[in-house]
Amino acid sequence: MELNENARIDTSQIDDQRSAGGGGGGIGGLPIGGGGLTGIIVTVLVALVGGYFGINNLSGGGGEPQTGDNTSLQQECSQSDAIKQLDCRNALFVNSIQDYWADAFPQNFGDPYKPSKTVYFSNQVRTGCGAADSGTGPFYCPADDRVYIDLTFYRLLADQLGAPGEFAQPYVLAHEYGHHIQDLAGTEAAMRREQERSPGDANKLSVKLELQADCYAGVWAKNATGTDVGGQKIFKSISDQDIQEGLDTASKIGDDTLQQRSGGSVNPAEFTHGTSAQRQQWFRQGYESGSPKNCDTFAAGAVS
Repeated sequence: MELNENARIDTSQIDDQRSAGGGGGGIGGLPIGGGGLTGIIVTVLVALVGGYFGINNLSGGGGEPQTGDNTSLQQECSQSDAIKQLDCRNALFVNSIQDYWADAFPQNFGDPYKPSKTVYFSNQVRTGCGAADSGTGPFYCPADDRVYIDLTFYRLLADQLGAPGEFAQPYVLAHEYGHHIQDLAGTEAAMRREQERSPGDANKLSVKLELQADCYAGVWAKNATGTDVGGQKIFKSISDQDIQEGLDTASKIGDDTLQQRSGGSVNPAEFTHGTSAQRQQWFRQGYESGSPKNCDTFAAGAVS
């Protein structure tokens, strides 16, 4: 993966709340795997597996999200070596993802794309879905249309789950923006209604939602070298190794893999995100096709 060092980083797409505090309530967002960061640690270390531990039902006490101060981030990301900094590099990834969907969403769904900010936070944060702490991991909150991430998540992804590749970072972000696309397209709301009608299928429906987000991440990856900001291309190149790193990351956060790492038996009834093979399959399908239209995981027989 080679980023264009001349690309201007648009920090207006980031809401930097790392110096702010959060406050009470529960969280109801869409994490990337297990129960978010804490959920993954617990899953891996003490064999506690079971979806989102009750945090994926949007029943947490919501409220007005916080607003951060981007002054320091803007100054940092205007420096000549900005792409070497983790927060600036991730801001550029967000720029690329949103630049792609700005064109692809209206082409494929017929409506204008509505941008979503990514919130950087530390320790805790207040969101439209409720309060979250660093243990929540990356998630998308449909109630306020924002992606949330504590950047220290990448350290756990590398050190605890064995996914150290740099392309793991844009894969994580592209997956969360996949949830934003589902929110804008009405897919997420339709899935919730179906879960209410058929509670026995709630986990299966969740799996389909997550695998579609993986597929959308793959679609972005296919088109990432065509994205730009300020008239400058963002990626000079994305290699086969980068895509393999994305696939490796997907394999490390499959439900079956997390259950096995916990020392317990694999229980498909508790899957909420899909197996490692499924997550790789749908990321690969998105990448190879390059089209969101090939990401219909809800079609009959698409996911078994």
